[in-house]
Amino acid sequence: MSTGIFPKLSSSYILSFQFSSWYTIFANVSIKSTIIRPLSQEFRDYLDADGVFIPEGSEDVPTKSSIFDDGEGPDDISDEDETPEGQHFAFPDLDAKIRESIQEYGAVFPKLNFSSPKDASWILPASSPLKCTSPAEVYLLLKSSDFITHDTSPESAFSGCDLPETYDLELVLRKWYPIDRSRELRCFVRHNILIGISQRDTNYYDFYNEVNIRDTILASITAFWESKIRPKWEISDYTFDILLTRDLVRGHILDFNPYAPQTDALLFTYDELHDIFLERIAGDKKSATLKIIDSKTHPAAVSNMPAYQHNMMPFEALNISNGRNIEEFSNAWKEGIRESMNG
Repeated sequence: MSTGIFPKLSSSYILSFQFSSWYTIFANVSIKSTIIRPLSQEFRDYLDADGVFIPEGSEDVPTKSSIFDDGEGPDDISDEDETPEGQHFAFPDLDAKIRESIQEYGAVFPKLNFSSPKDASWILPASSPLKCTSPAEVYLLLKSSDFITHDTSPESAFSGCDLPETYDLELVLRKWYPIDRSRELRCFVRHNILIGISQRDTNYYDFYNEVNIRDTILASITAFWESKIRPKWEISDYTFDILLTRDLVRGHILDFNPYAPQTDALLFTYDELHDIFLERIAGDKKSATLKIIDSKTHPAAVSNMPAYQHNMMPFEALNISNGRNIEEFSNAWKEGIRESMNG
């Protein structure tokens, strides 16, 4: 048994964590999802293209963008440059598949092989983050996200290991519904031993301070892992994200990630997890360690600070804001959005 801090990385190991690799095994304990793969090279080119613009035909009905609050929208702009020069994309077959999933689920939230565009959730209404009801909204989220560039570039997705012979980009459409982030937890497994459980959302929730609640969470996740994951999952080193039910006794798998530096250890460090692992295999510790934010002054607490706030204002906004008052900045920013979305 290797007792290094991390397992050896390889492309086959990383590919085990792309959505299509694990979802078919755990579909009955996860959120309903549709996988569309492989995606065309043209779609990759669209994601890599400069600017934020929507492929032709992807909007269900012509509507004015919520970005514009002065009554003027894309429909009021000249047709001369609908997309950046030389970049015209249309995906009628993909549009149709997305619409089928939306019709089946009511609404979807998208992701690619490994990453979701959570950093771009600000671009859709805050009351329903990531909720997409048209292909255009799916594309808008993906195009506005920095996170998904991890998946579009094999060099990023397989950083630290060999590149695979083939790597097909996939679009995942998951059934959207509002999620209580306070019940999301990340769990760490090393050599088939559950060693750590961390609160995912870095806000303070007072219910976590109740001892019986913490005991219930630890017992529920341990039982879920022992009955639903360990017997079916051939990988011995991994993390998984789980959403507990309101009564905290059952759960749904949200995602799997490699046990590797690129996976956020959240309230742990990987050195701490390694020490816990050594205690577990020595028999000095009988159960996983649960870490939560136990006060508003906890160093990791963000205290109502928006998640991924550093992604909410694109770098270009900093450039155009220099020397302008709020009204001037607002007008300049709208013009910049118009240019990027409509040529």
